[in-house]
Amino acid sequence: MTIELPRLRTTLPASIAGLHAPRSRSLFEVDAAGEKRRRRIWEISGHLHCSIIGTCLTTSELRQIFIKMQLPGVHKETDHELHVRAMLVASKRELASKLLQKALDRRHHSAIAQFSKAQDAEAVRALWSNAVQRGEIPGGYWAVLTHQQTTEDLARQVFGEVHMLSHLVGAANRADIRRLRELESENAALQEKVARQQSQLRDAVVKRDATIAGLNEMLGKAIASPQHVSRTVPACSSEIEQQTTAQLIAELRRRLAAEVTGREKMQRRLVTVTAERDSERQRRCASEQCERELRQELESVEFSLSDHLPTSAADDEQGIDLRQTVILYVGGRAHQIPQLRALAERSGAAFLHHDGGIEDRSGLLEAQVSRADVVFFPVDCVSHNAVGTVKRMARYMGKPYVALRTSGLTSLAAALRKLSTERRAVDQPREQVCAKMAEGT
Repeated sequence: MTIELPRLRTTLPASIAGLHAPRSRSLFEVDAAGEKRRRRIWEISGHLHCSIIGTCLTTSELRQIFIKMQLPGVHKETDHELHVRAMLVASKRELASKLLQKALDRRHHSAIAQFSKAQDAEAVRALWSNAVQRGEIPGGYWAVLTHQQTTEDLARQVFGEVHMLSHLVGAANRADIRRLRELESENAALQEKVARQQSQLRDAVVKRDATIAGLNEMLGKAIASPQHVSRTVPACSSEIEQQTTAQLIAELRRRLAAEVTGREKMQRRLVTVTAERDSERQRRCASEQCERELRQELESVEFSLSDHLPTSAADDEQGIDLRQTVILYVGGRAHQIPQLRALAERSGAAFLHHDGGIEDRSGLLEAQVSRADVVFFPVDCVSHNAVGTVKRMARYMGKPYVALRTSGLTSLAAALRKLSTERRAVDQPREQVCAKMAEGT
């Protein structure tokens, strides 16, 4: 059986390229809630096909599906070409899209069975939150988008979270790749050093053996030479030859001892370098394990802080005075915004927020930058376009912007404290000058 599919285009439309679907368009072609059944992939808007195929199916599974359809050239296509081909066929109700539907249902059947118990959109939302906490993103994403009770608002929220998670995974992968390359470079340098020392030791041993063989040959000739001397040679000549032979033997023994000492020194050095390399590897592994544990502890602390902030944040923020200051927070995770707002307002600042273009309009960001006194954005949870807009407008209007290390509460708290300290350092000299002028009058 051979199936002809549309040929790939060099320029993809915006919907296939994975952009956000405008709110004027519906994400679902069929109201599955009215029919009381799960949605099919061809009934879902093409704006979501890119994220569904990229998140919920592996490249090998995708390739096996097309091989089963006996499509020509599948073995030679790149991963990206397979991804685009799957997006093209997913929007049509035909054999290819049905095979995709079947593969997705088979791969994520446990998640589908779990989500099938949900009777309304809030129950689906709660199950999605649990799936995110457990790290079961692919199965939960497919189960949410195909569930008959999923609304468009819930689908847009889930799509936004998956979109931002892809950014976080990319950043983590880049850091891991960079660290891996450093470790590979360090390992290659150590291996080269050990190989060079082994080569020097081998050359020294070969040179020593050659020297010993040459000295033995010279010794043999020296010992055998008196047998060919004429009997008419005086007795003093025999004594000179014996002295020369004794000096030669002593020199050979001295050289042999030096070669043995040098070889033993090289062997000890080799053992030391090998031990240092093994110790460095152990320290590196321990450091990486410690880093992972510290990251987990930091996440736990931030999670606990977000739960207890409404009752304890007032004590933590004593001494931070940002009255008459308007701050703009761009990006971040939606469930943390109330805690961030409370943290800023307890310091006296007015809090503005823009999600970076997920649901808020991009044009609104420029207006909010003009209203703010300072702009914050977390580098681990914000779109590239939003960062570019913030930097361009802030430079144009002469307003400061601060890139936060993470989207957690601790990063914003540290930045607010630093901003309050800087404001206080600027305001104190002004107050002193005003006081002196009042005393003079």
